[in-house]
Amino acid sequence: MENPSLRNKKESNQMVFGIRAVIEAIKSGKEIEGLYLQRGLTGGVFLELKSLLKEKELTFQLVPVEKLNRITTKNHQGVVAFISPIIYEKIENVIPGIYERGETPFILILDGITDVRNLGAIARTAECAGVHALVVPAKGSAQINPDAIKTSAGALYKIPVCRHDSLLKTAKFLQESGLQLVACTEKTNDNLYQPDYTGPVAVIMGSEEDGISNDLIRIADNLAKIPMYGEIESLNVSVSAGVILYEAVRQRMLPK
Repeated sequence: MENPSLRNKKESNQMVFGIRAVIEAIKSGKEIEGLYLQRGLTGGVFLELKSLLKEKELTFQLVPVEKLNRITTKNHQGVVAFISPIIYEKIENVIPGIYERGETPFILILDGITDVRNLGAIARTAECAGVHALVVPAKGSAQINPDAIKTSAGALYKIPVCRHDSLLKTAKFLQESGLQLVACTEKTNDNLYQPDYTGPVAVIMGSEEDGISNDLIRIADNLAKIPMYGEIESLNVSVSAGVILYEAVRQRMLPK
């Protein structure tokens, strides 16, 4: 039988449009996956929406009306939002629970993964590997939509996803909580087998185009490179994530 707590997360990835409708969606506690506001919009109700967005610390994109018209032909009033099919969590709430259960934190930070299928595939592998939570940025990350859910084989309903405005601040919080940061990057000569993953750890994966941000690389405790012996220079990021996550699993399975 399906876990009721999971079933409650399975809202449809619905679109909400119109200023008042979006205001009510936010006030009711809906998780906003994406929010688009028309440039130059004015008026009292719009100012009410802007104030609410500031209060809830929600991010949005200012776009030309043509983009909104492409999203929907209905009367959107300059505002279109997408409701997330999952409920996001805060890593600050997740970490204490892991320690309280007597478990060793195993976190995966995804810096700039913009392809929904890659995100879904990574989530599937992470859930199978026993990762406690995924951390993604509020901006510059793939939307968690039906394609991502399907590619994850439902893993995105099972593994906590934590969305934060600043990955740098989040990474520093993890370090302060006793986790070492292992950044998977080609900007090192150290291979992925050298770090010790048996303790509390957060693995950082970057996008195939840009890799991990320099700020995160600078504070990482270890840099780890996947050895490459063929002519092709890199692996798909979802495959790379599987390689490094299961090295951590291998180490954690060794007799102590």
